[in-house]
Amino acid sequence: MESFFNLRAEKQEHIINAALGIFGRNGYKKASIADIAKEAGIAKGMVMYYFGSKKNLYLFLAERCGKILMEAVEKGIDKSVTDFFDKIKMATDVKIAMMKKHPAILSFLTCLYYETDDEVADSLEDFKNKGGNDRDRILLDGTELSRFKDDVDPKLLDKFFVWAGEGFANSFTSDMNMGDIDSFVSEFYALLELMKRYFYKA
Repeated sequence: MESFFNLRAEKQEHIINAALGIFGRNGYKKASIADIAKEAGIAKGMVMYYFGSKKNLYLFLAERCGKILMEAVEKGIDKSVTDFFDKIKMATDVKIAMMKKHPAILSFLTCLYYETDDEVADSLEDFKNKGGNDRDRILLDGTELSRFKDDVDPKLLDKFFVWAGEGFANSFTSDMNMGDIDSFVSEFYALLELMKRYFYKA
């Protein structure tokens, strides 16, 4: 892929965003190199020249997105914060910042976690396991779980936020403007405050 990395950074990002969008909307099997090339505004042969195969491109995107996500989370999460809901809010801020640069990154990662195609499934197992472990570590380690009511399971609540995030990622389209997203986020943060009052001890 040396030829790809020799491209201008803006051109690389354009191709990456196009591929993320196609894979995120269609999954691995239904996504085609032709569609990715059309979305990127380049010849199909150039995609193959840069990456060699659809599988190589997909796994490259998986590795790149994993690094982008974890680097952004590590920088954006204040480890001194111990409140569960405040951590959810910080993680959301990180994801929104990523979406400004890569609009389809969350839909791609969501689709990736449910990918079962034999051509790539085995190669994704370590990635999926690491992602889940990293999320648990960042969200739950050092968090004051004693603030929850006795009958509330924080891990189950965390699953709800994962599902909610997946729903948002699947509904997000490249033609949405940041005003739409900011409106959603404001409502989400209001919901977090409501849940905090409901699930925490008085």
